[in-house]
Amino acid sequence: MSEAELLQILARGEDSRHQFKRDLTNPDGVAAELAAMSNSGGGEIFIGVADDGSITGLDAAAVRRLNQLFSNAASQHLRPPVHPLTENVQTAQGLVMVVTVADGLNKPYMDLQGRVWVKSGSDKRQVTAREELQRLFQRAGLVYADVVPVAGTSIADLDDKAFNSYFNRRYGQSSELAGLPTEQLLQNLGLGDGRELTLAGLMLFGRQPQRWRPAFQVKAVAFPGTSLADSRYLDSEDIGGTLLEQFKSSFAFIRRNLHHVQRGRGFNTLGELEIPETALEELLVNALIHRDYFTSASIRILLFADRVEIISPGHLPDSLSVEAIRHGKTNRRNPTLTEHAAQILPYRGLGSGIPRALREWPRIELIDDVAGNQFSALAWRPESEWVPVTGVVTPEVTPEVTPEVTPEVTRLLEAVRGEITRSEIQAALGLKDEKHFRDAYLRPALDSALIEMTIPDKPRSPLQKYRLTAQGRAVQDAARKND
Repeated sequence: MSEAELLQILARGEDSRHQFKRDLTNPDGVAAELAAMSNSGGGEIFIGVADDGSITGLDAAAVRRLNQLFSNAASQHLRPPVHPLTENVQTAQGLVMVVTVADGLNKPYMDLQGRVWVKSGSDKRQVTAREELQRLFQRAGLVYADVVPVAGTSIADLDDKAFNSYFNRRYGQSSELAGLPTEQLLQNLGLGDGRELTLAGLMLFGRQPQRWRPAFQVKAVAFPGTSLADSRYLDSEDIGGTLLEQFKSSFAFIRRNLHHVQRGRGFNTLGELEIPETALEELLVNALIHRDYFTSASIRILLFADRVEIISPGHLPDSLSVEAIRHGKTNRRNPTLTEHAAQILPYRGLGSGIPRALREWPRIELIDDVAGNQFSALAWRPESEWVPVTGVVTPEVTPEVTPEVTPEVTRLLEAVRGEITRSEIQAALGLKDEKHFRDAYLRPALDSALIEMTIPDKPRSPLQKYRLTAQGRAVQDAARKND
């Protein structure tokens, strides 16, 4: 390090990666500083520097004493030991010792009293919360939340049909023909420990996973404006179930609260989402798979007039940054869950999800909130598709997005309450001719994106139902005001 480089760092002041010390004499204090940096991504300690960044300097005797002090503290006062590197930089104001501490590979590091230290801004603090200790073990690859057994569960909490279908699809045979009891199969796959389901087993194949982990769900809210402080909302839903069920219901929530646009397609087509489905799909799967399951909090989906926010618990691991994941770097926080979810959810792995989402929709902002322990993905909506709300909660309905509504479609919108079957709508309207109902009522409402199917991939499913879209609710509200 040159003197010029040193002066530039000192001019910026202390932070989590740079600590200033006039002098050090206590090996326990040095061990605490080394542990905090090793547990928090590494950094540098500058000795011979005052708190304000001015150089006080060291003499040759102080340098020899400090080298011995760091050697003893790193090897004898710290468990496991660390290996700091020292460098002496000569300046016009005196000699400065620079001690470089690498990000530790064997977290958590602790002092002789068994205390674990981490950086907190430019200072350090002792870790006492169990969840934070678990995350340190996770970063070191010593424990993962997804393979921790869920106390109180048993094989009776497994959805046998879902598990057998997955096993047959992936391994080409039924679980019964595998020649092993289900408990052993689950243990071999990291989905159980022989007695209880692991978190991965519960979230992928469990019956009512929120009975055991109520926080591991998705909370979704659609607001009419652009502020989270708005007391009004257009739609809300608490989404539970397995990860596959959460994905499907969450994506359906997003679809019904975003606009569909024609983008040059035919007048009678349903249209495309204003934000490409692939981009939203990647962001949602990323949140479900890579969230921090040591943090007891829910994923949040917030839809505003100008953006979609998907917020997952847990900031990026130490070795990752927003810039790194934008370029495809990845770190599997939940490796067992990820391995199996890749066969169930539309997940491709290899760190390709975020780059693919950005390629489909460059207007995505990624925010790593270390202090709040959460990661957010913001997908900004096209400005042409929204208008800031100042009074009435009614999204703009343009001729391109919603064609003129016929009296028949208006009647149908009034009849739709929640999720309802075709026959229930027809009965509510008092119509007996199914063909007339489909041609004059149902199909025009679908083509105009005023209602949508609950199972769009299977239009003829006997379980098919219909519900209003955000545009449909807006048209319905406008019709009521005009009555």
